[in-house]
Amino acid sequence: MSRTSRIESTFMRLKNDRRPGLVTYTTAGDPDLDRSAEILKALDRAGADVLEIGVPFSDPLADGPVIQRATERALAAGGSLRASLKMIEAIRPHVSAPIVVFSYANPLLRMGVAEFARRAADAGVDGVLALDLPIEEADAFRETLAASDLDLIFLLSPTTTDARIGKAAKLGRGFLYGISRLGVTGARERVASGAEALVRRIRAQTAMPIALGFGISRPEHVAEVGGYADAAVVGSALVSLIAEERDSPRLLDKVDAYVRWLKSDVNAHA
Repeated sequence: MSRTSRIESTFMRLKNDRRPGLVTYTTAGDPDLDRSAEILKALDRAGADVLEIGVPFSDPLADGPVIQRATERALAAGGSLRASLKMIEAIRPHVSAPIVVFSYANPLLRMGVAEFARRAADAGVDGVLALDLPIEEADAFRETLAASDLDLIFLLSPTTTDARIGKAAKLGRGFLYGISRLGVTGARERVASGAEALVRRIRAQTAMPIALGFGISRPEHVAEVGGYADAAVVGSALVSLIAEERDSPRLLDKVDAYVRWLKSDVNAHA
């Protein structure tokens, strides 16, 4: 019997508390490695339930301009997969939330999946989302991660077939990440109209927790998504705030206030 992961424990707690979770995405090394580490601690203090940490990559094809620019800043500041894992290892004793590494497959393959799994586990990583890893090719990848007690998390979109959702549910662990719309990342005025339908399709296949992302930026979005999914993922809007405030001495205060604001509607009804 495998152990209960930190991610699984978090979603069980959220279910018991009858409230949706908040997953925050930031790019490792943006605006630089030291402040990136402090931002992650601030997110944890402010109540983020899962910290999703993006590995800077030179060709972030699924990302919109906000995260692309964050990746460019991180790479210029010395960001890399190795630097990301080193930073995670340094903050892990100071952070209670689960940590998910969000990466394109190429950096993981360059390091070697077994080597990556060992280093990630040693650093205190809880889960891995390889953005462009095809589900059909994920079996060996999943086994290697599972041997190091790392949860493999899959990305599901409105065009993902029911058969592929079923395979992702079988291979995945921790939670499934649904993206509410096609296209690249970016904040929007409202949650995509097909988001709830996607969650219903995933629910028909599995009881695994579902986090929903792409376009979420406001408390009402988090509350709306929390009506049918287990967590909301906020990425581009947070990364945009970091970009705007990166030269400000109030950067960490602004990050803290934004997370507490995002959770305000949910906490008011908890």
